[in-house]
Amino acid sequence: MARRKLFKELLASTRYSGLGAAASSIRVASPKSPSPWSKSPLPACHTKRHLSTTCPLRSAEVFSVSNLPERTVPRYLQSTKPGSSLLSLHWPRPPQNLLLVQKLYAPDVTESVIKFAKYIRSDYPDVNLVVEPRIASVIREHLPFPIYVSDGRSNIADKIDVIATFGGDGTVLRAASLFKLHGSVPPILSFSMGTLGFLGEWNFGEHKKAWREMYMSGSDVAVAQRAAVPRDNGRDGQIAMDGVDGTASLIGWERHRGKSLGFHRASKVLLRHRIKADIFDRAGDSINHKVSNTLASEHKTSIAGTKEPSPALRAINEISVHRGSHPHLAVIDIYQNGHFLTETIADGILISTPTGSTAYSLSAGGPIVHPLVKSLLITPISPCSLSFRSLVLPLDTKVTLRMSPKNRGRELDLNIDGKRCAGVSPGMEIRVEGEFVGRAGPGEEWHGGVPCVIRTEEDDPWVGGLNGLLKFNHPFGREPPSDEFTD
Repeated sequence: MARRKLFKELLASTRYSGLGAAASSIRVASPKSPSPWSKSPLPACHTKRHLSTTCPLRSAEVFSVSNLPERTVPRYLQSTKPGSSLLSLHWPRPPQNLLLVQKLYAPDVTESVIKFAKYIRSDYPDVNLVVEPRIASVIREHLPFPIYVSDGRSNIADKIDVIATFGGDGTVLRAASLFKLHGSVPPILSFSMGTLGFLGEWNFGEHKKAWREMYMSGSDVAVAQRAAVPRDNGRDGQIAMDGVDGTASLIGWERHRGKSLGFHRASKVLLRHRIKADIFDRAGDSINHKVSNTLASEHKTSIAGTKEPSPALRAINEISVHRGSHPHLAVIDIYQNGHFLTETIADGILISTPTGSTAYSLSAGGPIVHPLVKSLLITPISPCSLSFRSLVLPLDTKVTLRMSPKNRGRELDLNIDGKRCAGVSPGMEIRVEGEFVGRAGPGEEWHGGVPCVIRTEEDDPWVGGLNGLLKFNHPFGREPPSDEFTD
């Protein structure tokens, strides 16, 4: 009886505190709580290096993202390799706030995320882990340390330093879409754990190497000095280094001193272009603020807000207008730089980026375009006319989609990267153009785009995706016999 009583007491002490699957059931700690990144509110046995098997495990405490320090914005330098269009990633100080975005309803992916989170906590204890509330409700019971959620108290665009995705292409799109109202996206470290994985760069088995290279990128003293943005402080042409010096740059990396990559081994970044859309009503007035407010209210815990009064909607894959569930085809007038181009009678129309050229646009008959080609694509979806083919236009082309009165009052669906954002009725316009990517002037930072951390500069992931995933120019018929089975 004594043993049974002891067993019941032990079981009660290790039982997790109840938490429903719904995001609303998460109780987030008050902003008045002590700063958990300075000292974890855990028992002494829950140290960053050792988890005692005799200490009862309890669910991770959940804190608001508003408690986190401000975002660290990385610097991007042009690659020194001749002919390369890639950028080199340089941190002015170690990244602190990591957002985890995972594929839903995939237990194996969840296990990998938990494993990754424990690794980060163990080897990089200064890094704070941020998740969406619906993810926190799943993984918190398996983590003995604090995590953070975006709960609307603070804008995640001001907090997140870097993003790690676990899943397929849809997961990367999900991460990028969180910043569809914002002009700046943190670097994305993507682990391919989905069906296709055209945008996934890393295998999860390499997660330690991938994170170390990204985290240490720019940690060398010389790197920090060269990556600093020079600015004239008005004193005899003296150049100020934006508060970055060799001593300060190494403070956060001291515990990883032996893992510094140096300047020539900085992580490489593929800056994928986005397109942006502005919506106008029949009177010609912008209604972006209404759409953005709707998106923010529907996804107030995840969509990164902006200080712009009427922010454009940004897409990494495509912006589409579709007839939706209506039986009649959509009628859309297309204008290029203010000149009438054609009338579309089809299921819909796609305005795609080069990244999106291998997505919906490819299925609709569009061409394959390299992601570094500064362009946008116009592709019809099942048009009536067989002569309507996809067009490739310069990135700075201004394309206007005007909903024709021939739609007879019905509303069409406006979708951003596959997600419905609004309904557009006859007389309304959607004005689309490429997002500016680059420097506004000498010494300025890079603006726009979605920075994706790639494996190496020698291996072209785009070519590998064409051959390995899309089976580009793959011959018909049976596979030829391999050499090991031939005489």
